[in-house]
Amino acid sequence: MRALFHSYLNASLILRVSIALVLGIAVGMIGGQTAADWLAPFGDLLLRLLRFLIVPIVLFTLMVGINQANIGSMGRVGRKLFGYYVITSALAIVVGLVVASLLEPGSGMALDENAEVKVPDNPGFMSVLLSIVPENIFTAFTELNLLGIIFIAIVFGIALLKLRESEDHAELGESLYKVVEALNEVTLKVMAGVLQYVPVGVFAIVAKTAGEQGMATILSLGDMVLVLYIALAVHLVVYCGLMRFFGVPLRAFFREARTPMATAFATQSSSGTLPLTLDAARRMGVPKRVYGFSLPLGATINMDGAAIRIAISAVFAANVVGIPLDLVTMAEIVLLGTLTSIGTAGVPGAGIVMIATVFAQVGLPIETVALLVSIDALVGMGATGLNVTGDLVGTAIVARSESGDGTEPVAERAEPAG
Repeated sequence: MRALFHSYLNASLILRVSIALVLGIAVGMIGGQTAADWLAPFGDLLLRLLRFLIVPIVLFTLMVGINQANIGSMGRVGRKLFGYYVITSALAIVVGLVVASLLEPGSGMALDENAEVKVPDNPGFMSVLLSIVPENIFTAFTELNLLGIIFIAIVFGIALLKLRESEDHAELGESLYKVVEALNEVTLKVMAGVLQYVPVGVFAIVAKTAGEQGMATILSLGDMVLVLYIALAVHLVVYCGLMRFFGVPLRAFFREARTPMATAFATQSSSGTLPLTLDAARRMGVPKRVYGFSLPLGATINMDGAAIRIAISAVFAANVVGIPLDLVTMAEIVLLGTLTSIGTAGVPGAGIVMIATVFAQVGLPIETVALLVSIDALVGMGATGLNVTGDLVGTAIVARSESGDGTEPVAERAEPAG
């Protein structure tokens, strides 16, 4: 048993996660709901461990990152990231519309007029914007308000930077910075331990999902699921083109990115995967001042996978009711989908909220959302995987563009994974 345990620890993390994914699908399909019930606690434990790390890793990583840069460079990085988020979200919706228009998911299906779906309330863009500034620091931590935590880290990080630069309190600022830096290193040590449990949790989560969904659900709406994954693959090619254009080495990038990609796919949680995403960026050689800011922000507002889901769901709904989308409606979906994918960030059931919001605006029947709820988990897995990939791509591209300022070129000094 000891030899087996050591072999497990010495194997690369991506190998363990890949095996866990395959075994989880097999066990879930064979064991069905029974397997899902038995294994659910092990998956829940992984999600709890990852969420447990979110507050310290975002807070300390971002504060340390800010103190390794200056205010001017942070503003420049922020502008580049915002431009990247808007452009890639719009591209994602265009990709989704084109692929879905060619493959026509939903054609021949009939709408169940008695179908009902409960859509969570959309808080609106202004409400999300106001949530960036929390009324209470501790509430932001307990509710895992990532935008609020990022705001807190930026404010205190900048204050600490100013303290270190002041003439009167420079020594006090340096002492405080050393404490924050030490807390960041301690958090990374804890994360290293949590990483050893990731394959076990991934196995349990995938088995639970496969056991609950079953083959009947997959086959009944298989064309919708297939079209979505084709669109996700096309957008992944778009990412590769962007990285090649900006000089990011693809092989080194995917060597480190594959573990958070696979974990996001299994857990359906961009924020829950954040500790692994930050670790991957660190291994790529991305400066902490870039990934400490870009990845927590991207986990909350950069949702390319969800944007593709909006586009394909719209075409699916139009085909079900027999009303093809015209170019004007498609253009409206691109605009609304881009804004909505940012405006509903962090909302429980965000995928359904975004789809329902866009449907209501362009006149598609909200009842078609009920058809999509049954495959929500299967669709959400792929969409979340692409969301996290997009966060890392944006981080790598921005870091590469910043390398002229003396930072290390991304992914050229990557450490071994696992």
